[in-house]
Amino acid sequence: MLLQLAFAGGLLTNYNQSAQYIRMLSRNAALEIDAVFYNPAGLVKMEDGWHFAFYSQTIFQTRDIDTQFPTLNSGHYEGETTIPVFPDVYAVYKKNNWAYSLGIGPVGGGGTAKFPSGIPTLEIPFSLIPGQLAALGQIDPSLAVTGYDLDMSLEASSTFWGIQLGASYAVNDQFSFYGGLRLMPSTNKYDGAIRNIQLQAGGQMVNAATWLTGASGQVDGLAGQASAGAEIMYGTANTMQPVIDAGYGTATLADLEAGGVIDAATRAQVEGGLQLIGLPQEQIDAMNVLQVQGTYSAAGDELTATSTLLSGTAQTLAGTASQLGDKEVKTKQKGMGFTPIIGFNYSPNDDWTLALKYEFETKLTLENETDVDDMGLFPDGAESSNDIPAILAAGVGYRGLDWLEAQVSFNMYFDKGVDYGNNIRYATLGQQVHRDIESNYTELSLGLQFNVSDNFAFSVGGMRSENGVSPEYQSDFSYSNSSYTLGGGIMWKITDKLTFDAGIINTFYEDDTVTFTHAGIGSYDETYAKTTISMAAGISYSIF
Repeated sequence: MLLQLAFAGGLLTNYNQSAQYIRMLSRNAALEIDAVFYNPAGLVKMEDGWHFAFYSQTIFQTRDIDTQFPTLNSGHYEGETTIPVFPDVYAVYKKNNWAYSLGIGPVGGGGTAKFPSGIPTLEIPFSLIPGQLAALGQIDPSLAVTGYDLDMSLEASSTFWGIQLGASYAVNDQFSFYGGLRLMPSTNKYDGAIRNIQLQAGGQMVNAATWLTGASGQVDGLAGQASAGAEIMYGTANTMQPVIDAGYGTATLADLEAGGVIDAATRAQVEGGLQLIGLPQEQIDAMNVLQVQGTYSAAGDELTATSTLLSGTAQTLAGTASQLGDKEVKTKQKGMGFTPIIGFNYSPNDDWTLALKYEFETKLTLENETDVDDMGLFPDGAESSNDIPAILAAGVGYRGLDWLEAQVSFNMYFDKGVDYGNNIRYATLGQQVHRDIESNYTELSLGLQFNVSDNFAFSVGGMRSENGVSPEYQSDFSYSNSSYTLGGGIMWKITDKLTFDAGIINTFYEDDTVTFTHAGIGSYDETYAKTTISMAAGISYSIF
């Protein structure tokens, strides 16, 4: 998946699914309504009746890419994602030992990543054009190309909805279990364009396709001139042959004129041609007829080779011109996945909760519905695998003090079990490099809730996330950074049935620098950075 969108969670999964999570960052031992997602086996601890909740987040994410590729105009690229509404809806019906639950939310993606200036991989081929045309300046200084410019933009949106249905059953007061299924209707959209490609020639920016077409014609004209010059050289060489056959091969041009073999005009014409080839008069005076003929023949051969080279260059320029028109990509990818989920909750007493949840790997295939694909990236009807890794979530909760609730959560995303395909960056260079995973993505978090009164509390939380991707996984199309996250917020129990939750988190990502190698350029570094701020609020309501 290009430009993968994931926030609090693994490489592909959003784990930020409630306002309580945003204000605590640890909810794997939750016994409130957001346990539908975090600890569904614990829902049997809720009171009998109906329970509903609606939460929404506003998310701001920036992506910064800095590359040292030497031919780019600027090595800095900025992308941003703003999600005004990131909703989660939960419903639970609890009766005796059973709890039936429904959860709806974006378990993957949920927003649009915008790169107004594109990304390095898409610009690098255009940045190489001036260097590839450097020889034109040697053919004709007026054809020297010294720079380039273009307008490029890329937007990628992704929304993987999760519609989760399940049932929880309490074996007794201590043990309970959960079984459920999440339907995952998924959509990716890509909208990109490369327009107004220009080259700097003659001190000004000109349309690349138009200029190259003109340059092709000019170079083709020079090829014709070289070919005509070759014919002249060969013709002059041929005029020397009767003189050689008559026995004057070792005579100089002066000897021939003195002996009446050639006249002064013919001698001047032959010497003028040699001067055009670049020979000084002293050398010309010392040359015999055989040497003169050989020089003209060699010049003809050189001009013939030059003509052939220029003709090939003209054809290449014409072909390049045809490739430098405006290009656009507009496509949608759609598919449906299914995720079986099981859970276990153990509450030895009212103070402690131990919970486990396992989400199986989601097999997901996306099919292209392409409107425009000038870049050949998304053939209409083609399918691609976009599997979501299995997740093991464990939590421990403590509620033994009236004024304090504490939770520790641990998540492991089994990325090593998923094939993430080849790195697109290398594919643009004709190389097949697999996006390897060195170890599974893990998260460890601690959340504390301080109960100020019976109906008001504030909370804080912290989380450490470590990815296990290899350098071969990373590219400007998709990259992952390990991070630290801090969060905090409040809980206000407005009535016995109505509760308001709100929170904010800030994720501090560690920059990751990767070294690439490009033929003709060598090794260069590229650094990937991210920031994410999320704010959440929502209400829950119960009907007892």
